[in-house]
Amino acid sequence: MQTVLEVKGLRKSFGRKEVLKGIDFSLDKGQVLAIIGSSGGGKTTLLRCLNFLEFANAGQILVNGEVIYDGELSKKMSEAELRKCRLHFGLVFQSFNLFPQYSVLDNVMLAPKLLKVDSADTIKREALALLEKVGLTEKKDSFPCELSGGQQQRVAIARALALHPNILCFDEPTSALDPELTGEVLRVIRNLKNGDSTMIIVTHEMEFAKNVADKVIFIDDGVIAEMGTPQQVFENPTNERTKEFLRVSLENATGE
Repeated sequence: MQTVLEVKGLRKSFGRKEVLKGIDFSLDKGQVLAIIGSSGGGKTTLLRCLNFLEFANAGQILVNGEVIYDGELSKKMSEAELRKCRLHFGLVFQSFNLFPQYSVLDNVMLAPKLLKVDSADTIKREALALLEKVGLTEKKDSFPCELSGGQQQRVAIARALALHPNILCFDEPTSALDPELTGEVLRVIRNLKNGDSTMIIVTHEMEFAKNVADKVIFIDDGVIAEMGTPQQVFENPTNERTKEFLRVSLENATGE
């Protein structure tokens, strides 16, 4: 299989606090990686570093074998180089972050239009196809305030796909949703997997991670404490912190 993403020795500090302490993993084309762990462990910081919303102090990020980020050289990157690097990743936030003044269709078309990636007709045609993919064709002329949380998140997914990223990243995409709306968003993500999208999903939905991911990483205090298939991580964890995290997650899920 083709390796799409390699992360080597990624470190990130905020002041004296080291949040990522040397993260290493790879991801093949079409694979889904679920990142789990307690709040404050470094999951979101890792995603933000991959999307260049934060900059790692050390380490490398490679896409399709090419080094697109090197912590040692990061200060020499121009704005144009950064924009190009960001195009490799799409990010879906937990809080949707749609533009309230634009319709659903305009939200999806905005970035391709600004970057002039294609003709206006092609951009509109592709945006409509993406809205159909997430089941929102009939809402194309609606505004975000007229949508449910689940519908807004599905628009955010379509928007992230509009620039054809190599890797689609989700930062706890269902944390702001009630259980019914959570299911509708998770179904869209599951369908994307069937469409061969490469994805990284930070999630607290253990059952979803277990059933959809090809690889699971448990991050604890800035390090990867456990990594493997869902079966390995969920059924045969070797790290004591992983075992404790899963035990507490199961208790919370069952209300015991």
